[in-house]
Amino acid sequence: MDTVTPSPSLTAHRVKRLGHLDLPGGGQVVVQGNHAFIGHMEAPHGTTIVNVADPKKPRIVAQIKLEDEHEHSHKVRVVGNIMYTNLERPSRRFANKATRLVNTRTDLEKQLKRPPTAAEVANQLKVKESELPQLEEWSRTGFPRAGFRVWDISDITKPKLIAHPGTGGVGVHRFDVDENYAYISTGMNGYGGNILVIYDVKNPAQPQEVSRWWLPGQHRAGGEKPEGADDAWHLHHAMRQGNLLWAGCFMAGLRVIDISDIRKPRTVGSYNYHPPFTEPTHTVLRVPRKVAGRDIAVAMDEAHGRHAGQSPAGMWVFDVGKLDDIRLIAQFQVSELDTPYARKGGRFGAHQFQEHIEGTLVFCTWFSGGLRIVDIREPTAPEEVAWYIPEPCGGQATPQTNDVEVDSRGLVYTIDRHCGFDILEYGR
Repeated sequence: MDTVTPSPSLTAHRVKRLGHLDLPGGGQVVVQGNHAFIGHMEAPHGTTIVNVADPKKPRIVAQIKLEDEHEHSHKVRVVGNIMYTNLERPSRRFANKATRLVNTRTDLEKQLKRPPTAAEVANQLKVKESELPQLEEWSRTGFPRAGFRVWDISDITKPKLIAHPGTGGVGVHRFDVDENYAYISTGMNGYGGNILVIYDVKNPAQPQEVSRWWLPGQHRAGGEKPEGADDAWHLHHAMRQGNLLWAGCFMAGLRVIDISDIRKPRTVGSYNYHPPFTEPTHTVLRVPRKVAGRDIAVAMDEAHGRHAGQSPAGMWVFDVGKLDDIRLIAQFQVSELDTPYARKGGRFGAHQFQEHIEGTLVFCTWFSGGLRIVDIREPTAPEEVAWYIPEPCGGQATPQTNDVEVDSRGLVYTIDRHCGFDILEYGR
């Protein structure tokens, strides 16, 4: 059977590749100055630092390896000479089931009036029976290394670990950091799913917890009743803009959190479009300037495992002029016909956008749909103006464009979930 080469017009429009590195799969890329910082999906690969001064010839200047094969460090932030990285169990939704194992077995024994079989426990947890031993081990041991790490990168070629605050659950997921505080999404003992824990990092070698925020129902130890499953009703991550945090909360939609008093975060806005839409809210951020006279926020879903006939994960536009009356005003979707890879396996749909919106362009990753650039100058009618879909790599059937960054030069950086790092140029 002949292989059909996708049309260039389908895989690229107004975007060209300047540079490339065959790096292991990445979860996040951020750029500061002449360096890109990449967090990797799978051990032993932790963090790679790449010199991108010449975008056509990127070169690795440092790499951090992980000590434990059952963790990953796929997120990274940089503030000046300080770098922050996470530590989390990979496949966190699977790993979270370890925290439910004991209660699941106890509940089944009460129902069945006998000890449940391994097959019955596995069926209740929706895992393979062969996966139970791993969950048994994690149930016994927990995850002692859960948390985040702080690095001195004054010498960019030799990152120096200066702190490792511990957290709980299956560890830290995505997070935000500035000169004064770290806004960490993490599991903590006594809570179901990830919550927000804010740390004072004015002295980065000694982070100090200052406050917590969570969705109603998450504080199990405090007697709160769960309003959803731990892997659905929880915080994905929150990003600061002024005295507000904009938070994607998976199947709870979005929340706006006032931190005027950093020790007492409080919810001042919310919107949830689940149901009817089945893909979780991943990232939310307000556009810093008015667009067409309106205060606008953009939200991205994360493509997971939708069923046939359901809408893919997409991008949403909200009018947030009144935080107590947030209005949904538009949605943007990419058709499966707009990529040659949508039905060849892997995820298809939205995931992430660059976390500092300048102007009206939103640079979005769409997994097998690659990079999509969307103009929201008319916020009720988002318009796609460019795209770039890389070729599959590492023996994969599809690309899985996972994260995107845009630097001060206007260059675009993308990473694939499985392999590959691209430096791109958008031609206006």
